[in-house]
Amino acid sequence: MDVTHHELLARVSSLYYDDGRSQDEIGKTLGLSRVKVYRLLKEARENGVVQIVITWPVRRDAALERALIERFGLKEALVLAGEDDASPEARLRSLGQLGAQYLDGVLRDGCTLAVCLGRSTAEVVNALQPQRHARIRVAQAVGSIPSSMQAYDGATIGRALAQKLGGDVLYLSSPLMADSPQAADVIRRQAQVRETLDAVRGADVALVGIGALDPAHSRVVEAGFIGKGELGELIAHGAVGDMAGLLFTREGKPHPARYNKRVIGVTLDELAHIPTVLAVAAGDEKREAILGALRSKACNVLCTDAATAAAVLDLAEED
Repeated sequence: MDVTHHELLARVSSLYYDDGRSQDEIGKTLGLSRVKVYRLLKEARENGVVQIVITWPVRRDAALERALIERFGLKEALVLAGEDDASPEARLRSLGQLGAQYLDGVLRDGCTLAVCLGRSTAEVVNALQPQRHARIRVAQAVGSIPSSMQAYDGATIGRALAQKLGGDVLYLSSPLMADSPQAADVIRRQAQVRETLDAVRGADVALVGIGALDPAHSRVVEAGFIGKGELGELIAHGAVGDMAGLLFTREGKPHPARYNKRVIGVTLDELAHIPTVLAVAAGDEKREAILGALRSKACNVLCTDAATAAAVLDLAEED
């Protein structure tokens, strides 16, 4: 699809969905037949130029929310109720809607939103409704991952956020990981990288995911940043999850691995100083990672489902 045709699809779609114009009105404005307008709108949906998000009512579990807030000293907890029988994909979409509703309530005109890579953060962005006059500055909080995983990359998510929020995006022109701690130090000193990381540190709100560590399904293994064997060793030595690309322990401490020193992005301590950090994660396989993340104090708002919230609370009681 060439640029000119893409622009036509976007123009017709904007007139129809944003301005509420009828197909007849659009046809008269652009010199097209009504049938042609209909076909262009259909093509726009099929090719992703238009993405329709259906927002279902989201039910929350107030008792579990209070329990999480009291146990971990959270600013807020968002617990999705009634999703036990849902598929992982459907549950993640519902979590995305819940997280998007929260962001919509806390973002203010002119503020800075830092965003990390991940599937859960991408779902929140997908569910967020456009706010064309919000002028939110978006800052990429961690370096980029290979193009094969681009849909979950911080740059991709940041660009989509900026388009929806009517603001600019500050990209972090760096890979997620450098070849060595020494190379990472050099990259961090680059002017453009330093400028973006300074904006991240001064952000008003941050959006992050929490990753469980599984050598067979880890995104850092898939991206080639670490081997399965090395990750297995780190798990054996106390690593339970990652947030902003950084490994941490069940006690919420940054893992002392050399791996962490190679990551380019915001640190867990820096996240802890951002006023509102929304973490979105769910699944039994993530309960230990979520527990460690909450204990780290790097996030103060958790968006999860009821089964995961109960599992995390039970795990905390065992310690």
